[in-house]
Amino acid sequence: MICIPLRDVDGRATMSSKIQADDLTAVVRYALETTRATIVCPFHDQVIIRVGDDAAESHAFERAKRIIKSDGEFWASDVLREEFGRQLGAATDGRCPQCDRRDPGT
Repeated sequence: MICIPLRDVDGRATMSSKIQADDLTAVVRYALETTRATIVCPFHDQVIIRVGDDAAESHAFERAKRIIKSDGEFWASDVLREEFGRQLGAATDGRCPQCDRRDPGT
């Protein structure tokens, strides 16, 4: 699923209808994936890979800060930082560990 950011009449970024702007986990994942700070392994959709691009991670944080919740407010920076840290910490670094496993029979 590809989500495209939309703009409201004030020019502020809003979420496409496929992402819940009030779901902090979804907002951060959306920001990380759309800036290519993280990717999903093409063979193991449950594995999220941290690319290791500091600029992409910074861009993702800035993107997430501008997403408007349904109450018209933005996410607080400290809440976003905590969720970014959680998701980036849970992601594997650089490579999918499942793809790296070798078949024991070879």
